[in-house]
Amino acid sequence: MDKELRSPVLIREAEIPADYQNIIHLWKTAGTGIHLRKSDSLEEILKKQARDPDLFLVAEIKDLIVGAVLGGFDGRRGIVYHLAVAAEFRKIGIGENLMQELEKRLKARGCIRSYLLLVPDNMDALSFYKNRNWDILDLVVMGKDL
Repeated sequence: MDKELRSPVLIREAEIPADYQNIIHLWKTAGTGIHLRKSDSLEEILKKQARDPDLFLVAEIKDLIVGAVLGGFDGRRGIVYHLAVAAEFRKIGIGENLMQELEKRLKARGCIRSYLLLVPDNMDALSFYKNRNWDILDLVVMGKDL
């Protein structure tokens, strides 16, 4: 791994379906903060990719996907889904680089505010986002499968 850490990190748009299995594996092994649902199936990700291909980013080192973030923009607000970095590649700036690039792309689309959801006990993610000027909002989040 030390050799890979010295290799440059490439931030690029995800290529779906080619990258799908590697991204899903990353999300599944990222820890308890990412909850995969029916909306993360290949069919649903293909629909998302068709809408916002420039907001689905991966971090790659020597052809190995070590990080990913899925973003969205509905014309009014942005959303961040599933930011993950492989455990052995954390704390070297990959998550920061992915978020900076995603935020830059959201701003270029005219987005002035973005949201993300965290599970309450994911203290590492909470600290990560608070250190990047994200605010905790006093909201009730609701969901419904359709």
